[in-house]
Amino acid sequence: MRILLVEDEPEMGRLVASLVAEAQFIVDRSGSLEETIEAATRADYGLILLDRRLPDGDGLSIVADLRRLRPGVRIIMLTALDSLDDTICGLDAGADDYLAKPFRGPELMARIRACLRRPGAEPQPSLAVANLALDLASREVTIGGRPVGLHRRELALLEALMRRADRVIAREALLDEVYGLDAEIQPHTLDTLVWRLRKRLESFGAGVTIHLARGIGYMLTEAAR
Repeated sequence: MRILLVEDEPEMGRLVASLVAEAQFIVDRSGSLEETIEAATRADYGLILLDRRLPDGDGLSIVADLRRLRPGVRIIMLTALDSLDDTICGLDAGADDYLAKPFRGPELMARIRACLRRPGAEPQPSLAVANLALDLASREVTIGGRPVGLHRRELALLEALMRRADRVIAREALLDEVYGLDAEIQPHTLDTLVWRLRKRLESFGAGVTIHLARGIGYMLTEAAR
């Protein structure tokens, strides 16, 4: 699951992004209406956390555009505009939920989970390859039915590979999905992450392997017997 956080206040943006990332979501950030529309055209977001007071206008003004770009996206307004009229206006404009600042972190995460459970939200099935399974709703990885803990980046990489098992995924696509748009990372960071995940899966007996397609990307398949 990938979430777009639209917030122009740097400190608030860092706090919310950190909170959401701790729940194993990949978080991209934008700080204006223009950046948000551009991001939504480039990546498939399951949910958008949208501020209203942005440098180039009211976040509500792009709700309809976001839904046209990503029909299944969920939108939660996070804003200091907290009157009853503001809340009604936001919901009537098409937001799925409206949360006024300041808010508590656990409440935000509960609202995100509730939003993603509603009918019409992006389906959250389980993925399975060989002995390996990933529950997309709980973010739990199991191997042979036993829970296995993975770091956030490892989990994001595993999900990307399992969603397209037996197909080569280009490095650029994996970088975007695992680290977010426009992330500044060292050239071999992805290779190191793949190596670490491959070793962990092999040590737990997952029955899968991650192949390098030299010059192209990576592919996850069942291990040869």
